[in-house]
Amino acid sequence: MTLAPPGERRVTCELTLDATTAASLALQIAAAGDPADGRVESLELTSNGAPIGATVVPALAGGREHVVHLLPGPLAVRYEAVLPAPPTNAPAPVTDRARNDALRPSRYCPSDRLEGFARSHFGGITTNLDRVRAICDYVHDHVAYLPGSSGPVTDALDTLLAGSGVCRDFAHLTAALCRAVQVPARVAAVYAPGLSPMDLHMVTETEIDGSWWVWDATRLAPRQSLVRIATGRDAADIAFSTVLSGHVDFGELAVSAVVAGDLPVDDHTRLTSLEEPDLPL
Repeated sequence: MTLAPPGERRVTCELTLDATTAASLALQIAAAGDPADGRVESLELTSNGAPIGATVVPALAGGREHVVHLLPGPLAVRYEAVLPAPPTNAPAPVTDRARNDALRPSRYCPSDRLEGFARSHFGGITTNLDRVRAICDYVHDHVAYLPGSSGPVTDALDTLLAGSGVCRDFAHLTAALCRAVQVPARVAAVYAPGLSPMDLHMVTETEIDGSWWVWDATRLAPRQSLVRIATGRDAADIAFSTVLSGHVDFGELAVSAVVAGDLPVDDHTRLTSLEEPDLPL
């Protein structure tokens, strides 16, 4: 029996949907990065029991959207990948375009509405790194992780007022508070070995000294083994499925993510990167 190299990550995502009309759908479940990096991966799409193809559309930070055109009927999706251990090289520089986008308010991160709160709590902190650490600590300490406590229209301000949410709410609030004190921030959908219960996960990235660094205010999984899927301003940009036309009903989602060897120990205060290159669109 051949043992997997330490740090190798194996991920799967199975998704069922039902198109009630002819429809177009964008999927974001494939691991970001260069498909020639040594990974082994496959994406199987079955509509009405027959295989169908997809158009690959490049996205931010090495992400890939798979756009499918459907006739009415059930759709089954299965993605699986074996990915080598993350590289140890420094993260790619932040582009001017990415920095500007990461400072603007967005649908789920209305940072302009949180400026007063953010400045009073974090504005006096000297460095951006210490601001981000303080914001992550605040969100972790003041927001309860409570499945079912938020919905698809919940934004960062709602989460701050409610004091509860799930991973997307933690990521949105962290990003919005960072932007409110002029720290560029964006969010990423990831596979997260060690997460329990297992699901797709969302984390925050901030610019520190010209590079993107990842933060997870839920502290539910070690950042060192995360696998980037999609990257954007908020959940509207990185949803695992987006209906572009027609009508599609969601069915079920099943996710697995494991890492070979021991699961890393993460103190959640040190700088850690998702490592995939930040490729400009």
